[in-house]
Amino acid sequence: MLRVQNVGVRFGGIVALDDVSFEVPSGSIVGLIGPNGAGKTTLFNCLSRLYECGSGDILFDGESLLRIPRHRVAAVGIGRTFQNLALFRSMTVLDNIMVGRHCRTGTGFFMNFLRPPAVAHEEQATAEKARALISLMQLDAVAGMRVSDLPFGTQKRVELARALASEPKLLLLDEPASGLNHEEVGALGLLIRDIRVRLKLTVLLVEHHMSLVMSISDRVVALNFGRKIAEGTPAEVQQHPELIQAYLGGAA
Repeated sequence: MLRVQNVGVRFGGIVALDDVSFEVPSGSIVGLIGPNGAGKTTLFNCLSRLYECGSGDILFDGESLLRIPRHRVAAVGIGRTFQNLALFRSMTVLDNIMVGRHCRTGTGFFMNFLRPPAVAHEEQATAEKARALISLMQLDAVAGMRVSDLPFGTQKRVELARALASEPKLLLLDEPASGLNHEEVGALGLLIRDIRVRLKLTVLLVEHHMSLVMSISDRVVALNFGRKIAEGTPAEVQQHPELIQAYLGGAA
């Protein structure tokens, strides 16, 4: 589904990504790991079209993402959560998730201003889709509450539901376990596996929580200083000498 081909990114004299290549097969969960500053979020920002690649290409379903405008990324089937929560804090859980379906709606500004029957029908369908995701994320009890009034772990589930609202084929999860306690991390792992099957998703996961990555990923890609240093199954990557050195700072 996703093919990263020789991608390079520079910020002035700093090499953020250096000739990075890997694939994400359809229906799989792939973990992207590495120390801070390895280039993981830079790569995510390239996939989201927030950053431009200096070299290489990124293919999604066989088409180059680099030719797609930023505002069309969600519409072609890529959903994303963020390392730092990016929710509308004064809005309710339901409204936040409904916003995530914007790319799947067809009525524009003028139709919403005039309010023909098609607008009401579309709003009802959007609300129904959002409520289904609320149930899937076990957020029914807080659906009408403002996001700012919710615990951090619950807000994480709201952001995940909002990403799912766009009906993605590829889901990018940027440190979804950040700030969660041990019990919440375990529940998150089960949830990611569950939605992968139920919603027929492909998942690319950036995460520092190694037990989560290794327990749910089919394959793992490791970066360090913008360069790919290891790729394989979780068991293979955990034994890779360069990865051990990158994390522990000594010889394997």
